[in-house]
Amino acid sequence: MSFGRFDKYLYTLSLGVQNTLVYRTNFLLRAIFNLLPLLAIITLWRTIYTDKANSIAGYDLTQMVSYYLIVTLVDVLTSVTEDDWQIAADIKDGQISQFVIRPIDYLSYRLCLFFSGRLVFTLASALPVLVFLFCQRDSFLLPVDAGSLGVFGFSLVLSALLQFYFSFALSMLAFWVLEVSSFVFALLAAQRLFGGQMFPLDILPSPLAACLMYTPFAYQTFFPASIYLGRVHGDALLTGLAIQCAWVLTAALLARLCWRRGLQSYTGVGS
Repeated sequence: MSFGRFDKYLYTLSLGVQNTLVYRTNFLLRAIFNLLPLLAIITLWRTIYTDKANSIAGYDLTQMVSYYLIVTLVDVLTSVTEDDWQIAADIKDGQISQFVIRPIDYLSYRLCLFFSGRLVFTLASALPVLVFLFCQRDSFLLPVDAGSLGVFGFSLVLSALLQFYFSFALSMLAFWVLEVSSFVFALLAAQRLFGGQMFPLDILPSPLAACLMYTPFAYQTFFPASIYLGRVHGDALLTGLAIQCAWVLTAALLARLCWRRGLQSYTGVGS
Protein backbone atom coordinates (compact mmCIF):
# COMPACT_ATOMS: atom_id res chain seq x y z
CA MET A 1 0.00 0.00 0.00
CA SER A 2 1.48 3.33 -1.09
CA PHE A 3 1.62 6.31 1.23
CA GLY A 4 -1.14 8.02 -0.74
CA ARG A 5 -3.49 5.09 -0.24
CA PHE A 6 -2.55 4.89 3.43
CA ASP A 7 -3.03 8.64 3.85
CA LYS A 8 -6.72 8.54 2.86
CA TYR A 9 -7.44 5.99 5.60
CA LEU A 10 -5.67 8.21 8.13
CA TYR A 11 -7.97 10.99 6.98
CA THR A 12 -10.95 8.66 7.40
CA LEU A 13 -9.79 7.87 10.94
CA SER A 14 -9.47 11.58 11.74
CA LEU A 15 -12.86 12.35 10.20
CA GLY A 16 -14.43 9.48 12.15
CA VAL A 17 -13.09 10.89 15.41
CA GLN A 18 -14.53 14.34 14.62
CA ASN A 19 -17.95 12.93 13.71
CA THR A 20 -18.09 10.61 16.72
CA LEU A 21 -17.21 13.42 19.13
CA VAL A 22 -20.72 14.74 18.51
CA TYR A 23 -22.02 11.78 20.54
CA ARG A 24 -19.52 12.01 23.42
CA THR A 25 -22.27 12.81 25.94
CA ASN A 26 -24.19 9.71 24.86
CA PHE A 27 -21.04 7.64 25.31
CA LEU A 28 -20.48 9.11 28.77
CA LEU A 29 -24.04 8.28 29.87
CA ARG A 30 -23.78 4.79 28.37
CA ALA A 31 -20.57 4.15 30.30
CA ILE A 32 -22.14 5.32 33.56
CA PHE A 33 -25.24 3.15 33.19
CA ASN A 34 -23.13 0.15 32.14
CA LEU A 35 -21.42 0.33 35.53
CA LEU A 36 -24.67 -0.27 37.40
CA PRO A 37 -25.03 -3.96 36.37
CA LEU A 38 -21.32 -4.39 37.15
CA LEU A 39 -21.88 -3.07 40.68
CA ALA A 40 -24.76 -5.54 41.11
CA ILE A 41 -22.59 -8.46 39.92
CA ILE A 42 -19.75 -7.54 42.27
CA THR A 43 -22.19 -7.27 45.17
CA LEU A 44 -23.60 -10.69 44.28
CA TRP A 45 -20.17 -12.33 44.28
CA ARG A 46 -19.24 -10.69 47.57
CA THR A 47 -22.36 -12.26 49.06
CA ILE A 48 -21.52 -15.66 47.55
CA TYR A 49 -18.02 -15.58 49.01
CA THR A 50 -19.41 -14.68 52.42
CA ASP A 51 -21.19 -18.03 52.66
CA LYS A 52 -18.74 -20.03 50.58
CA ALA A 53 -15.17 -21.30 50.72
CA ASN A 54 -12.34 -18.86 50.14
CA SER A 55 -11.87 -20.10 46.57
CA ILE A 56 -14.21 -20.97 43.69
CA ALA A 57 -12.57 -22.70 40.71
CA GLY A 58 -9.24 -21.17 41.73
CA TYR A 59 -10.63 -17.64 42.13
CA ASP A 60 -10.57 -15.92 45.49
CA LEU A 61 -12.81 -12.90 46.04
CA THR A 62 -10.19 -10.37 44.92
CA GLN A 63 -9.47 -12.30 41.72
CA MET A 64 -13.17 -12.69 40.95
CA VAL A 65 -13.89 -8.98 41.40
CA SER A 66 -10.78 -8.10 39.41
CA TYR A 67 -11.96 -10.37 36.62
CA TYR A 68 -15.20 -8.42 36.20
CA LEU A 69 -13.36 -5.11 36.40
CA ILE A 70 -10.96 -6.23 33.66
CA VAL A 71 -13.88 -7.51 31.58
CA THR A 72 -15.36 -4.01 31.81
CA LEU A 73 -12.12 -2.49 30.54
CA VAL A 74 -11.92 -5.00 27.69
CA ASP A 75 -15.51 -4.22 26.73
CA VAL A 76 -14.86 -0.46 26.71
CA LEU A 77 -11.73 -0.83 24.57
CA THR A 78 -12.81 -3.47 22.06
CA SER A 79 -16.56 -3.99 21.73
CA VAL A 80 -18.56 -3.09 18.64
CA THR A 81 -21.25 -0.52 19.46
CA GLU A 82 -23.30 0.63 16.47
CA ASP A 83 -21.00 -0.30 13.59
CA ASP A 84 -23.09 -3.29 12.53
CA TRP A 85 -26.28 -1.19 12.42
CA GLN A 86 -24.52 1.52 10.40
CA ILE A 87 -23.09 -0.97 7.91
CA ALA A 88 -26.49 -2.59 7.39
CA ALA A 89 -28.03 0.88 6.92
CA ASP A 90 -25.37 1.76 4.31
CA ILE A 91 -26.35 -1.33 2.35
CA LYS A 92 -30.11 -0.84 2.60
CA ASP A 93 -29.92 2.88 1.77
CA GLY A 94 -27.58 2.35 -1.16
CA GLN A 95 -24.76 4.36 0.40
CA ILE A 96 -22.19 1.73 -0.55
CA SER A 97 -22.58 2.63 -4.23
CA GLN A 98 -20.02 5.39 -3.77
CA PHE A 99 -17.46 2.86 -2.54
CA VAL A 100 -18.01 0.64 -5.56
CA ILE A 101 -17.06 3.40 -8.01
CA ARG A 102 -14.36 5.12 -5.93
CA PRO A 103 -10.84 3.88 -5.08
CA ILE A 104 -11.51 3.22 -1.41
CA ASP A 105 -12.03 -0.15 0.21
CA TYR A 106 -15.25 -0.24 2.24
CA LEU A 107 -13.97 -2.83 4.71
CA SER A 108 -10.87 -0.74 5.48
CA TYR A 109 -13.04 2.38 5.64
CA ARG A 110 -15.34 0.81 8.23
CA LEU A 111 -12.36 -0.50 10.20
CA CYS A 112 -11.00 3.05 10.47
CA LEU A 113 -14.40 4.28 11.68
CA PHE A 114 -14.55 1.42 14.20
CA PHE A 115 -11.22 2.38 15.76
CA SER A 116 -12.12 6.08 15.78
CA GLY A 117 -15.35 5.17 17.61
CA ARG A 118 -13.44 3.07 20.12
CA LEU A 119 -11.04 5.96 20.75
CA VAL A 120 -13.81 8.47 21.43
CA PHE A 121 -15.82 6.01 23.54
CA THR A 122 -12.72 5.21 25.61
CA LEU A 123 -11.99 8.90 26.23
CA ALA A 124 -15.63 9.66 27.03
CA SER A 125 -15.96 6.77 29.47
CA ALA A 126 -12.51 7.12 31.04
CA LEU A 127 -13.59 9.30 33.98
CA PRO A 128 -16.52 7.19 35.29
CA VAL A 129 -14.61 3.95 34.72
CA LEU A 130 -11.49 5.24 36.52
CA VAL A 131 -13.61 6.55 39.41
CA PHE A 132 -15.30 3.16 39.69
CA LEU A 133 -11.93 1.36 39.62
CA PHE A 134 -10.62 3.69 42.31
CA CYS A 135 -13.62 2.86 44.51
CA GLN A 136 -12.85 -0.84 43.97
CA ARG A 137 -9.06 -0.41 44.34
CA ASP A 138 -8.84 -2.84 47.28
CA SER A 139 -10.16 -5.60 45.01
CA PHE A 140 -8.37 -4.61 41.80
CA LEU A 141 -5.24 -6.59 41.02
CA LEU A 142 -2.41 -5.05 39.03
CA PRO A 143 -0.69 -7.10 36.30
CA VAL A 144 2.10 -9.40 37.46
CA ASP A 145 4.75 -7.67 35.34
CA ALA A 146 5.23 -5.39 32.35
CA GLY A 147 5.52 -8.39 30.03
CA SER A 148 2.05 -9.62 30.99
CA LEU A 149 0.65 -6.12 30.45
CA GLY A 150 2.23 -5.99 26.99
CA VAL A 151 0.79 -9.37 25.97
CA PHE A 152 -2.56 -8.27 27.38
CA GLY A 153 -2.45 -5.18 25.14
CA PHE A 154 -1.61 -7.28 22.09
CA SER A 155 -4.50 -9.63 22.86
CA LEU A 156 -6.81 -6.60 23.23
CA VAL A 157 -6.00 -5.48 19.67
CA LEU A 158 -6.74 -8.99 18.38
CA SER A 159 -9.98 -9.03 20.35
CA ALA A 160 -11.09 -5.74 18.80
CA LEU A 161 -10.29 -6.98 15.29
CA LEU A 162 -12.07 -10.26 15.93
CA GLN A 163 -15.26 -8.55 17.09
CA PHE A 164 -15.21 -6.06 14.23
CA TYR A 165 -14.71 -8.63 11.47
CA PHE A 166 -17.44 -10.92 12.75
CA SER A 167 -19.84 -7.99 13.10
CA PHE A 168 -18.97 -6.83 9.59
CA ALA A 169 -19.58 -10.30 8.17
CA LEU A 170 -22.91 -10.51 9.99
CA SER A 171 -23.92 -7.08 8.69
CA MET A 172 -23.47 -8.36 5.13
CA LEU A 173 -26.75 -10.24 5.60
CA ALA A 174 -28.37 -6.90 4.78
CA PHE A 175 -27.66 -7.72 1.12
CA TRP A 176 -30.19 -10.56 1.33
CA VAL A 177 -32.55 -9.86 4.25
CA LEU A 178 -34.56 -6.78 5.09
CA GLU A 179 -33.74 -6.64 8.82
CA VAL A 180 -30.56 -7.88 10.53
CA SER A 181 -31.46 -6.90 14.11
CA SER A 182 -32.36 -10.46 15.15
CA PHE A 183 -28.99 -11.73 13.97
CA VAL A 184 -27.15 -8.88 15.70
CA PHE A 185 -28.88 -9.58 19.01
CA ALA A 186 -28.18 -13.31 18.65
CA LEU A 187 -24.47 -12.62 18.10
CA LEU A 188 -24.40 -10.23 21.07
CA ALA A 189 -26.05 -12.84 23.32
CA ALA A 190 -23.55 -15.50 22.22
CA GLN A 191 -20.63 -13.15 22.87
CA ARG A 192 -21.84 -12.35 26.38
CA LEU A 193 -22.66 -15.94 27.31
CA PHE A 194 -19.77 -17.80 25.69
CA GLY A 195 -17.23 -14.98 25.77
CA GLY A 196 -16.89 -14.76 29.55
CA GLN A 197 -18.72 -11.49 30.19
CA MET A 198 -21.35 -13.09 32.43
CA PHE A 199 -18.94 -15.40 34.29
CA PRO A 200 -15.38 -16.75 33.91
CA LEU A 201 -15.44 -19.68 31.51
CA ASP A 202 -13.09 -21.76 33.62
CA ILE A 203 -15.63 -22.08 36.44
CA LEU A 204 -17.61 -24.33 34.09
CA PRO A 205 -16.99 -28.10 33.98
CA SER A 206 -13.58 -28.75 32.43
CA PRO A 207 -14.81 -30.49 29.22
CA LEU A 208 -17.23 -27.67 28.46
CA ALA A 209 -14.66 -24.96 29.23
CA ALA A 210 -12.10 -26.73 27.01
CA CYS A 211 -14.57 -26.84 24.11
CA LEU A 212 -15.39 -23.14 24.46
CA MET A 213 -11.68 -22.29 24.21
CA TYR A 214 -11.79 -23.39 20.57
CA THR A 215 -14.60 -20.97 19.73
CA PRO A 216 -13.98 -17.32 18.76
CA PHE A 217 -16.11 -16.04 21.64
CA ALA A 218 -13.61 -17.05 24.32
CA TYR A 219 -10.97 -14.83 22.71
CA GLN A 220 -13.09 -11.70 22.70
CA THR A 221 -13.19 -11.17 26.46
CA PHE A 222 -12.24 -14.16 28.61
CA PHE A 223 -8.79 -14.83 27.15
CA PRO A 224 -7.47 -11.22 27.43
CA ALA A 225 -8.81 -11.00 30.99
CA SER A 226 -7.11 -14.29 31.88
CA ILE A 227 -3.81 -12.98 30.54
CA TYR A 228 -4.07 -9.87 32.70
CA LEU A 229 -4.80 -11.93 35.81
CA GLY A 230 -1.86 -14.25 35.09
CA ARG A 231 -4.10 -17.32 34.84
CA VAL A 232 -2.66 -18.37 31.50
CA HIS A 233 1.07 -18.58 30.78
CA GLY A 234 3.78 -20.65 29.11
CA ASP A 235 2.66 -23.01 26.35
CA ALA A 236 -1.01 -22.35 27.13
CA LEU A 237 -0.45 -18.64 26.49
CA LEU A 238 1.32 -19.24 23.17
CA THR A 239 -1.36 -21.69 22.08
CA GLY A 240 -4.11 -19.27 23.05
CA LEU A 241 -2.51 -16.40 21.13
CA ALA A 242 -2.08 -18.65 18.09
CA ILE A 243 -5.77 -19.64 18.20
CA GLN A 244 -6.79 -16.01 18.66
CA CYS A 245 -4.69 -14.95 15.64
CA ALA A 246 -6.19 -17.81 13.61
CA TRP A 247 -9.72 -16.68 14.46
CA VAL A 248 -8.89 -13.07 13.52
CA LEU A 249 -7.58 -14.23 10.14
CA THR A 250 -10.62 -16.46 9.64
CA ALA A 251 -13.01 -13.63 10.53
CA ALA A 252 -11.19 -11.21 8.21
CA LEU A 253 -11.39 -13.66 5.29
CA LEU A 254 -15.06 -14.32 6.06
CA ALA A 255 -15.81 -10.58 6.13
CA ARG A 256 -14.06 -10.10 2.79
CA LEU A 257 -15.85 -13.09 1.24
CA CYS A 258 -19.28 -11.92 2.43
CA TRP A 259 -18.60 -8.43 1.07
CA ARG A 260 -17.69 -9.77 -2.37
CA ARG A 261 -20.65 -12.16 -2.48
CA GLY A 262 -22.95 -9.37 -1.38
CA LEU A 263 -21.75 -7.04 -4.13
CA GLN A 264 -22.59 -9.72 -6.69
CA SER A 265 -26.25 -9.50 -5.68
CA TYR A 266 -26.29 -5.73 -5.07
CA THR A 267 -28.04 -3.35 -7.42
CA GLY A 268 -27.56 0.38 -6.94
CA VAL A 269 -30.58 2.54 -7.76
CA GLY A 270 -30.65 6.29 -8.23
CA SER A 271 -27.97 8.90 -8.89
